[in-house]
Amino acid sequence: METNTRRNFFGKIAAMAAVIAGVPKLFAQQTSPAGAPATGSPAPGGAGGDAARRPGNHTYNGIYYFSGTGSNDGYPKEDHILVTDPFEKHVTRTMDALKKSVERAGCTMDSIIHAQVFFCLPLADGVAMPAGKARFDAHKAQYDALNKIYRTYFSPGGAPSRACMALEWIPGDSLIEIVGSARVINPPTTAAGG
Repeated sequence: METNTRRNFFGKIAAMAAVIAGVPKLFAQQTSPAGAPATGSPAPGGAGGDAARRPGNHTYNGIYYFSGTGSNDGYPKEDHILVTDPFEKHVTRTMDALKKSVERAGCTMDSIIHAQVFFCLPLADGVAMPAGKARFDAHKAQYDALNKIYRTYFSPGGAPSRACMALEWIPGDSLIEIVGSARVINPPTTAAGG
């Protein structure tokens, strides 16, 4: 299966799950309306895409489902970071993008129900990939750095249930990606683009 972006990939997975589960209405909500900006294109009135309104992100029965949010989401192309930038910068930018996305959808960081966090080591020319115990240690160092930053985005005791997985690669020049769901606390008005 060829995918151009992680959003398309997760959208296709969600669509297949919806068909299998017999929920065609959920699938219909994930498609973007005609004339909507293409994935990765700047959203009208914003500098670099509105993650809360992109395909794959949707609200259903008071729950906001967000698809792959990475370190370059919500930033203009000229402000994208590379896989060779520090992991902590990737985490901070990803968490900032996630916070903006959930807030646009009428949620708060503390209303996130569950999150899946994917992270990887940088795959780039000139960057040696560790092996064996060194690879484990590198992933453990990333996990520790992630936790230090991640917890600052939630009130004490407010962090959601979470799963973390180390991968070989994440699309979009990101070393981290987060998917999950959040309870909508204050639904946005229709005029705001919902």
